[in-house]
Amino acid sequence: MTKFDYRKALEEIPHRPGVYQYWDAQGALIYIGKAKDLRNRVSSYFVKNSQLNGKTRVLVRRINRITFTIVDTEIDAWLLENSLIKKHQPRYNVMLKDDKTYPWIVIKNERFPRIFPTRKMIKDGSRYFGPYASVGMMHAVMDTIRELYPLRTCNLALTPENINKGKFKVCLEYQIGNCKGPCEGYQSEADYEKNLEDIRDILNGKIGVVIRRLKEQLDAAVSELNFEYAHQLKNKLDLLGRYQSKSTVVTSSITNVDVFSIASEQNYAFVNYLKVMNGVIIQTQTVEMKKRLDESDEELLSLAIPEIRSRFGSTSREIIVPFDIDIEASEFRFTVPKLGEKKKLLELSQKNVFYFKKERLNQYEKLNPELRTERILTQMQHDLRMNVLPRHIECFDNSNFQGKYPVSAIVVFRDAKPCKKDYRHFNVKTVEGPNDFATMEEAVHRRYRRLLDEGQSLPQLIVIDGGKGQLSAALKSLKLLGIDKQLTVIGIAKRLEEIYYPGDQYPLYLDKKSETLKIIQHLRDEAHRFGITFHRNQRSRKTFQTELENIPGIGKTSAEKLLKHFKSVKKIRAATPEQLRDILTEKQVQSVTTYFSEAPSGD
Repeated sequence: MTKFDYRKALEEIPHRPGVYQYWDAQGALIYIGKAKDLRNRVSSYFVKNSQLNGKTRVLVRRINRITFTIVDTEIDAWLLENSLIKKHQPRYNVMLKDDKTYPWIVIKNERFPRIFPTRKMIKDGSRYFGPYASVGMMHAVMDTIRELYPLRTCNLALTPENINKGKFKVCLEYQIGNCKGPCEGYQSEADYEKNLEDIRDILNGKIGVVIRRLKEQLDAAVSELNFEYAHQLKNKLDLLGRYQSKSTVVTSSITNVDVFSIASEQNYAFVNYLKVMNGVIIQTQTVEMKKRLDESDEELLSLAIPEIRSRFGSTSREIIVPFDIDIEASEFRFTVPKLGEKKKLLELSQKNVFYFKKERLNQYEKLNPELRTERILTQMQHDLRMNVLPRHIECFDNSNFQGKYPVSAIVVFRDAKPCKKDYRHFNVKTVEGPNDFATMEEAVHRRYRRLLDEGQSLPQLIVIDGGKGQLSAALKSLKLLGIDKQLTVIGIAKRLEEIYYPGDQYPLYLDKKSETLKIIQHLRDEAHRFGITFHRNQRSRKTFQTELENIPGIGKTSAEKLLKHFKSVKKIRAATPEQLRDILTEKQVQSVTTYFSEAPSGD
């Protein structure tokens, strides 16, 4: 097979806006993209190949042919890309996961129009409102309309001829007050149309307009002393007020805008959409996107916006987004709000998308716990600027009491979880006095000297509990062993939780809520707990050993034997001479018995 010559292909591609398509050797369309400048965009895949992530490099290796379509403007390229992706669904393109149909509310194009929910749009001149992302929301709107306005639900052909001939008889809906009986001419078309005018305004989010209209009618009814009709209007106003209170009201000055926000992680992205009409949010939906090529949030949002707007039939001329999107269009404009009501709208959208992301990832991780591990390790790799996943992490902490009894503790995490069987602690041998740096240097050297001698695997990440001094001491030992380039070592300072790197003057500050920092803090706290426990045991043991050595005839070796056998001074005090003779000489037994009989029993 002839190797694909991208240089020759680039010569045919113009510096014009358009859409490009990549095909593989089998003739399958594998990727579709848009560009302001086709040649520059396509060439970036080949010229900057070393800067691409693994998935994109796989895509580039599979390219065997490039085709393109020139368009007049960038917005045309944007829309064409969206339609082609939906049609062909190439393997390496991001796809919106949510492909279900949504319900609409339709006002039929007929005399005395019926109003009902539907999932099918028929081009017969009928007026459709929606779609509604929530079926519950759609039913709430329909229930409000039916309670406010009596409307026919039958499918009779209510032509003037049929009504005049008396072809129809009123049904039960008329008897119970749900219909005014236009089938027998009890309701005029003009009166029916007045109700439809209010209904259209409600469906368009113009609830304030309907309320003002009803208040004018109420005032007129009161002036004419038509109190029964005034009472009916008052009930409608109360019902509309309750309906409006359930809607998210922003401000009446914001009308017909779309709001988009995005939250992403390694493999998935989530996009939230809010539709605002006349100060009220009338539609909301969050969709999931499966990443294919490690796309940026800007790329993902630019793909999602035309698809979602098409799905919901939006023609809003203003789109509120969290960051600049590099697309110029005369049909609409992007707004990145900094403050005010539009900023609050964007924040509301962001709250929704972050909540949706959290819930969806929790669902995935319950079904497959390994996903959570992979996600956390990948996030740690990114946050700590590592080349590999930190599957094996070790953390060091030192403890001493006024320079005495220095010990060092090592805790081990595997796949972001404690592996307690691998915890280690040891007494420091070469350090005199309170020298934390020297203690760290010895601990790190002894730990990894042993791992190397035993042929065990090294960790990908070492965490040192301390700042620059402790970190430098640890690095000194790693360099001495010749493994400082084989792993990542960081220090964490307690005061502000700064992360220090060797040779880096300025610390790294992680987000206080980030899972990376939580894992590092867990490591540090676990090392501290494990080290303190061991240190206390050692200090207690050596204190008791020193006390036993005060007994005439009991030396260091005998004291260690006693503690090893009886575990505590209290049990030694309570031991019988027969029990002591198993360890000590007769002379030593008498000395111990005499010592404890004369000493106070407060210990």
